[in-house]
Amino acid sequence: MSLNEIWEATSASPYAPLISKDNQFFVGFSLLFSAFILTGLFGLNRSFLSIASFGVPASLAFGFGAVFMICAAGVYV
Repeated sequence: MSLNEIWEATSASPYAPLISKDNQFFVGFSLLFSAFILTGLFGLNRSFLSIASFGVPASLAFGFGAVFMICAAGVYV
């Protein structure tokens, strides 16, 4: 299948993101707020177990929340 055939075949089904543009601010704010809470809990009790239970989810929530807030503000990455 050539690239032109693939291009024509996919033109009938446009891309629809999993999280719509209207909901990006809410999702981004929720993720950043949960990252703030998890970071505070991680700072209160530092142990090896809290790295897995608070540290990793906090860093993932901050990373994805920052990208969603950037996209919600209109700056596309």
